[in-house]
Amino acid sequence: MNRFNLYPILFIMIIIFFGCNKLKDTPPNIVFILTDDLAYADLSSYGSEFIDTPNLDKMADDGLKMTSYYAPQAVCSASRAAILTGCYPNRLGISGAFGPKSKRGINPDELLLSEMLQSNNYKTGIFGKWHLGDAEKFMPTNHGFDEFYGILFSNDMWPFHPERPQDYPNDLMLYKNDKPVQALIDQSDLTKNITDESIRFIEENKNNQFFLYIAHPQPHVPLFASKEFQGSTGEGLFADVISEIDFSVGRVIEALEKNNLSENTIVVFTSDNGPWLSYGDHAGSSGIFREGKGTAWEGGQRVPCIIKYPKEIMPKTIIDEPVIGIDWMPTFSFLTGSKLSENKIDGKNIWPLITQKEKKSPHQELYFYYRQNELHAVRSGDWKLYFPRTYRSLNGKQGGKDGMPVKYEYNPVKSNELYNLIVDPRELSNVYSENMEIAKRLEEIGERARNELGDKLTSREGVGVREIGMID
Repeated sequence: MNRFNLYPILFIMIIIFFGCNKLKDTPPNIVFILTDDLAYADLSSYGSEFIDTPNLDKMADDGLKMTSYYAPQAVCSASRAAILTGCYPNRLGISGAFGPKSKRGINPDELLLSEMLQSNNYKTGIFGKWHLGDAEKFMPTNHGFDEFYGILFSNDMWPFHPERPQDYPNDLMLYKNDKPVQALIDQSDLTKNITDESIRFIEENKNNQFFLYIAHPQPHVPLFASKEFQGSTGEGLFADVISEIDFSVGRVIEALEKNNLSENTIVVFTSDNGPWLSYGDHAGSSGIFREGKGTAWEGGQRVPCIIKYPKEIMPKTIIDEPVIGIDWMPTFSFLTGSKLSENKIDGKNIWPLITQKEKKSPHQELYFYYRQNELHAVRSGDWKLYFPRTYRSLNGKQGGKDGMPVKYEYNPVKSNELYNLIVDPRELSNVYSENMEIAKRLEEIGERARNELGDKLTSREGVGVREIGMID
């Protein structure tokens, strides 16, 4: 063969080589899907016996299912602040859930995941629920998001809240960027519309690196499903709502595939905390785990987490090592080559664990706070230690029906309790007295947490707590 005839072949091979390496070196897109009050056993891949979630089940089959993933705290605003900053929420001065017209919100001095990625030339969009402050100072478009479509706080914070309508005198407003566009008297199409906006964002940014944060307000009460899904499951409104969320996930993944983005896009699906059990048939199920939202028991913070990334995650991967929502910031920093905050963060890079290059969690210990900076528990390895406090419970009562809650009772814990989560995941057998050496080690972990992050239960301030954002 004439050597000159080889030039076209060599040219094609060079283009393929550099094209493949360019694809390999291109930072991934990120789609982070966060649901509200979706519980551990609300998906069929996590053991639901009456809710079918085929799209999420396929996502788990195609990628990774985590079985010991924790929401950072068992309540809305605190959990979301932690996910977006990589910090325990009490380090940020945040606890509980912000109400409408609150003077508090995320401090502008905190670097959010959106700001980190935006500074690295990512296009950024949030579609759904914000809940980190509703004043102009706290708007998502002032915190690294190019686009916002959704609501500023929980979908129950409006005049029709069943327990305390007098507390929420304003209609729930739907926002487009920084402007309200309409009052949401009926939220039936909100899940569908959030999905439509998310798909539009994908299509408009298919030639850019992007961070898409889909924060569904459902299945937080009051429950709403579009007319296509109302009554579709035959298992009640809660199942209809979860079925529509599952369908939404399927639509998003289909949009990525249609635009040839699925190979280089990380998709994460999870929840901000466990089920609001007092709502009964309008709430989810924590399965075998104890209690739900508003508690540090496993049912309050252990939630589903599914991750899909064909380039690096093997299909049908299951990981039972403990990780927590504060880990996304350093993990995505590592994957995208983005600069982390100069503020101290608490999360760890969990990508070596996710890709199974490492078999153990990078966390030696995890902290479980609730209420106004109360340290309720710590976990280390297989063990979880609870401190004296009160916690809410139905104590065996049935939850409410048709969107009306029943009242919780409050139980005291008078002394430290120790549980082995591998042997006793239901947390039924307190083995403190039989394992004093282990208990002492976890008590020392609790002391470190109090020194760094404070603890109202023991009147500790915490040297590492920063100021919450405030309106002057």
